[in-house]
Amino acid sequence: MSQRTERRGIHVDQSELLCKKGCGYYGNAAWQGLCSKCWREEYQRARQKQIQDDWVLAEKLQREEEAAYASSQGAQSQSQSQSQSTPPQAQPGQSSLGPFSKFEEKKTNEKTRKVTTVKKFFSPSSRTAPKKAPSEREKSLRDWRGIFTPSWEMGSPTEALVARLRETQDGKTPSPSISRQSSMETDRVSRDFVDFLKNLQKPGREIHKQCRAFIESMSCKKDLTADELSECVQDFYQNMSDRLMSHFKGSSECVEQVMDQVEKYIMTRLYKSVFCPETTDDEKKDLATQHRIRALHWVTIQMLCVSMDEEIPEVSDNVVKAITDVIEMDSKRVPRDKLACITRCSKHIFSAIKITKNEPASADDFLPALIYIVLKANPPRLQSNIQYITRFCNPSRLMTGEDGYYFTNLCCAVAFIEKLDAQSLNLSPEEFERYMLGQASPRQHDAEGDWPQTDPAPATNPVLAQLHHNLELLSGLSSRQDKLMEAAQTLQSDLLSWQENVQREVKDILEKYPLEIRPPVASAIDADNVENDRLPPPLTPQVFAG
Repeated sequence: MSQRTERRGIHVDQSELLCKKGCGYYGNAAWQGLCSKCWREEYQRARQKQIQDDWVLAEKLQREEEAAYASSQGAQSQSQSQSQSTPPQAQPGQSSLGPFSKFEEKKTNEKTRKVTTVKKFFSPSSRTAPKKAPSEREKSLRDWRGIFTPSWEMGSPTEALVARLRETQDGKTPSPSISRQSSMETDRVSRDFVDFLKNLQKPGREIHKQCRAFIESMSCKKDLTADELSECVQDFYQNMSDRLMSHFKGSSECVEQVMDQVEKYIMTRLYKSVFCPETTDDEKKDLATQHRIRALHWVTIQMLCVSMDEEIPEVSDNVVKAITDVIEMDSKRVPRDKLACITRCSKHIFSAIKITKNEPASADDFLPALIYIVLKANPPRLQSNIQYITRFCNPSRLMTGEDGYYFTNLCCAVAFIEKLDAQSLNLSPEEFERYMLGQASPRQHDAEGDWPQTDPAPATNPVLAQLHHNLELLSGLSSRQDKLMEAAQTLQSDLLSWQENVQREVKDILEKYPLEIRPPVASAIDADNVENDRLPPPLTPQVFAG
């Protein structure tokens, strides 16, 4: 038996999906196989170590600069003592010592300023924004209240009016990024968020105030990297969750509901600035992934050992719905909504496998089917969406639950596509290269019987089968059109010959029976009356005198 008959499917051990630290949560390739909790701990540990190393380096530079400054001061004092012991008339270049000493003093001052600058740059306090005084904080909160004054604001109309009057008196104008008119979706999400918080009463006001303050602070952090932006958002999630846990007294269900609304509100407002930022290479990865998937368009469902029969109408419908859901992921703004699209796509895949096998699908059946769906869908900005979910989603959703499981499998599917080779598909390197270059097609091998078929009829891709069926219909329509054109030309020639025959017959009749036109003869009205002689004479007019 040949090597191809011993088909092996794509298998991933479920333990490989878990965190490498052994905490039991789902890991992620973007976090080097760790879960979000362990990754944050590693990130914080590495960050503290980097700060300490920078501090040691700054102290070392400071000591070197101080030593250089002390040596320059000693040389300067020695030159001054020599100049004092020498008589004035024996120093012809005395006039140039003044500018040179000023130059040395200026140079040492610049070195001292550089040392101070380096020390401040590497100090931990310089990495955090300076704390504002309470009065400044109150002013900023007052400005924010004056800016956000739509009809759905939780504050009273009187407070909003007073805030606007204060803003006018102070001569302040809101920043363009905040005063920019929001989209309809942003307004709808804001209204829904406020309506949700109204049920919480006083805690709802505090949550809304903190969310707005966080959004305002994030608008001033455009120069941060994607990881730093993610760290800010995750810190806010953690602090907000801890406060809610203390308020709801450990009710995780209530905390999860509030955090879902907080995530929806914040990420809808920050979507344009944090999705695929310019400081990352997400766009380059998107283009590389799309090019890779397009190059693998020839991969068939048999090569991946997918347990789905697309000839069944219900299975085909589920496949189409799964492709639609994974493509729709790019149109969502909230990470939770993007995860919902992945979850719906995965459930459609499980349904298709269950219908095909007449039994519940297993994890070994799911991953090859997910890879097949991703290859057929080629979702737009796939890498950017995965990174966006990884950076800004509520970490509890990615560590546990079906959302985390399906998202982890999607990351595995994308990693498999990037590393797909001949061995993964049970192909020889020569065949894989020909397929990638478009020099051959797997359908030719199917027709020759190289691939083993369990069914009596070779299974083909339904899309390609429909394409060939449409081509056959077009070919039939083309032949019918040719026949119709021939019949039309025959009819046209028959009409022309009929016209010529009619003209010929009319001409023959005219020649045989020529038309004679006689001039009309003028006659009286009673000229043909034979009894005119018996008529009385006509009356003559008579004139009466009157």
